[in-house]
Amino acid sequence: MKKVKLLVYWSVASLFFISCDPFNAIIEEDDDTVVLYEASDIKMAEIDSTLKVVTWNIKFGGGRIDFFFDCHGDRVLMSAAEVLSNMEEIAANIRHINPDILYVQEADIDAKRSAYINQVQYILDHSDLNYAVYASQWKADYVPSDGIGQMNSGNAILSKFPLDNAERVALPLIGEQSGLVQYFYLRRNILTTDVIVQNTKVALLNTHTSAYSTDGTKKQQLELIEKRIAALESNGKPFVLGGDFNNLPAGSTKFCEFNDDACVEGSGYETLPCNVLEEELGNMKIYDAYEAAIPQAKYLLNQAKYGSFTSDKDGFWNRKLDYIFTNGSFVENSGLVHQDFSTGGFETMPLSDHAPVSVIYKLN
Repeated sequence: MKKVKLLVYWSVASLFFISCDPFNAIIEEDDDTVVLYEASDIKMAEIDSTLKVVTWNIKFGGGRIDFFFDCHGDRVLMSAAEVLSNMEEIAANIRHINPDILYVQEADIDAKRSAYINQVQYILDHSDLNYAVYASQWKADYVPSDGIGQMNSGNAILSKFPLDNAERVALPLIGEQSGLVQYFYLRRNILTTDVIVQNTKVALLNTHTSAYSTDGTKKQQLELIEKRIAALESNGKPFVLGGDFNNLPAGSTKFCEFNDDACVEGSGYETLPCNVLEEELGNMKIYDAYEAAIPQAKYLLNQAKYGSFTSDKDGFWNRKLDYIFTNGSFVENSGLVHQDFSTGGFETMPLSDHAPVSVIYKLN
């Protein structure tokens, strides 16, 4: 078995001497390629003075299957039936929440692991959303590791209303990785676009920052995001920023009590050192500058509601990683984390390792 792995490694390494990008995995920093989508049938959208905005990391339709990178299992690929079953439930939740604008992260559009199902198109065709823009975050013709194979996964912004001026903005790569790992690794980004409703143009920004880095990469990514929205602010342009920030709110001082030792040492998915995590907690400066859909205090109170920190993989969420911010204003107390029946109708726990977050944005 070790000989086979060694042969695969040297075969891949030798390809790098032949071609700079043998697996079409590089997304250049100046590559702002965005794919546009439309629903098969365009639905009439009601125009109001507010927009309901939702962000949700849908975990590529993987639900709560124990994948190899979750540290509890060894699954790599799903059947089409599994993906479609999960996507059906995800779409049902989206229809129930009924967003005007939806940010999704970890949406697969052409990946072996999710049976090559285009999840952005699926959501459009099974909801009241009409238009979408998509930017790849992990793309390769073939990933020669763990049986992953072909990959195309990324961020998307979906809307009931037409979108314009879409752009992919590259975020810094994790610098501590080897060249080979970095070549096949995620290339994170900010996906931006404009929506015009009630004669008001709003910049929409969706992002998904790094989860595994100990070299300050996440701090650099957050600083670039802050710089981007500060430029919009200085130009007097309203924006709504959302996504999976992989970062707890500042003040979550009990984080180091979290016993998350499920991952085997050397797997590459170990829990980050406590001192690194505590340092990162102070990086969410966006909270101090812009209105948040859900105040820090409310995020922290949910720790008490859903119990102390635990490593139980089947336990309820107790860490908040997903946010929505604006330089405009939200309807007071309209922010919700859709994590159980108390927030209306559906439980999202079986569908992803993230819960949807929603808020109502005031257009005027």
